[in-house]
Amino acid sequence: MTDGAERARAYYRVLDEADYDRLADLLAEGFVHDRPDRTIDGRDRFVEFMREERPQTDTTHRVEAVFGGRTDGDGREGDDEADGGVAVQGRLLAADDSVITGFVDVFSVCEAGIERIETYTD
Repeated sequence: MTDGAERARAYYRVLDEADYDRLADLLAEGFVHDRPDRTIDGRDRFVEFMREERPQTDTTHRVEAVFGGRTDGDGREGDDEADGGVAVQGRLLAADDSVITGFVDVFSVCEAGIERIETYTD
């Protein structure tokens, strides 16, 4: 899987399904997640955080738009020269489908996997 948009969509799917082994497979070893409240360095540390420390686990990610990647289309998913830049706009939903926050995640993707995610929230 080298398509950045496909990897980004898979990232939310495995998070929502709590498939932490598959999550680890999607991430590059030196993965970094920059969030408004913290920075998490390293694939193993990030997976541990998501599995054991995530404040709220009964959430889903509603992806509203994906920008970048390799899929040709209507401008929302278009060629990206480096196959490294993908931005995803969406909403984080609670178990009752209420909106917790809106977000934009900016993904840096390479052949080894997702290298970095920078998260921006409402």
